[in-house]
Amino acid sequence: MKNQEEIIVGLDIGTTKICAVVSEVAGNDVNIIGIGSHPSVGLRKGVVVNIESTVESIKKAVEEAELMAGCEISSVYAGIAGGHITGFNSNGIIAIKGDEITQADVDRVIEAARAVAIPMDREVIHVLPQEFIVDGEPGINNPVGMAGVRLEVRIHIVTGAVASAQNIIKCGHKAGLDVCNIILEPIASSEAVMSPEEKEVGTGIIDIGGGTTDLAIFSGNNIKHTFVLSLGGNNMTNDISVGLRTPMVEAEKIKLKYGTCVADKVKNDEVIEISDISGRGARKLPRQILAEILEPRVEEIFTLMKREILRAGLKDAVKGGIILTGGASLLEGVPEIAESVFELPVRLGTPRGISGLVDVVNSPMHATGVGLVLYGSKYQAKKKFRIRDTNIFNRIMKQMKTWFMEII
Repeated sequence: MKNQEEIIVGLDIGTTKICAVVSEVAGNDVNIIGIGSHPSVGLRKGVVVNIESTVESIKKAVEEAELMAGCEISSVYAGIAGGHITGFNSNGIIAIKGDEITQADVDRVIEAARAVAIPMDREVIHVLPQEFIVDGEPGINNPVGMAGVRLEVRIHIVTGAVASAQNIIKCGHKAGLDVCNIILEPIASSEAVMSPEEKEVGTGIIDIGGGTTDLAIFSGNNIKHTFVLSLGGNNMTNDISVGLRTPMVEAEKIKLKYGTCVADKVKNDEVIEISDISGRGARKLPRQILAEILEPRVEEIFTLMKREILRAGLKDAVKGGIILTGGASLLEGVPEIAESVFELPVRLGTPRGISGLVDVVNSPMHATGVGLVLYGSKYQAKKKFRIRDTNIFNRIMKQMKTWFMEII
């Protein structure tokens, strides 16, 4: 058995699959020692709609990862996505009391920036500093130790529905796991597939999952924008199901085996086989038809993403191009369509900066799971913006014990 303190686990709770990635961390080295995945039952568009089914899927994925890693998993870093996720920017400003800026001043100005009206049904998931401004001088990453009389900060706040965030924690608890933190999935993926140079020059990451397509834009080594679109690989499968008049299960098999979304590159003599639900044998159709079904949907997803980038005024912030992750990005022709829509360099993002079972996780579909592990190893000591504890009873009892101790 391995020392539990050295183990960090990422749990990617997706619409189509749940994946647990186990790593052994020693200093800055992250060694992947196990992975387990199971089809996801109980989620729709990234949101839990059936607690019990989700718990069962989590348990099976975790058991498979435990078996491979030879260890017991008790805590995880979980990913969150879904159409309920929203991100926005906020500013804060304070006066400096002493001769130089301290960490307490940094904490105070961030608190001032996050003091915005957030509806009761929303949960703050991330508070991400973008830049500090000291006496009007912008572009400062760490102002601690600098002299100044006025400190400003620009931050990016990511919020999600309280119910969705708490249901993820509840599923983890019912599966016997402590959820250390909840991380927005494209932010996690960026840890696995983006280099510091790409974050500095300005690059977008688009994670095409089963139920959602997630966007995160980095520039100047800081996150500038996040967005979640409620379209993904399942919509492509549904299009195939409707277009070819076949059940969803069969449509998914066809997508994985024959799927392509560039009609121009399909040869005229290529055919696909479709199982007939009436039992009369397989039908044969030109592969061109499948490409003509998928191409408009993929174009739509990227066009909506481009429109969001333009709406946010960040067209010039993605000079480094676009990185694609997620299982649906593996569909033949997806990078080519992305390049034609965005008119930027596009590449598939595979996990980097890891050792161990590199070949097993060397795919865009594992970018989020590996990214959660890397995020956990990087920020595990920083609990400042950890999602609030959902066990209210325990929290109240702890507070009451503190009061009694003070009285005694």
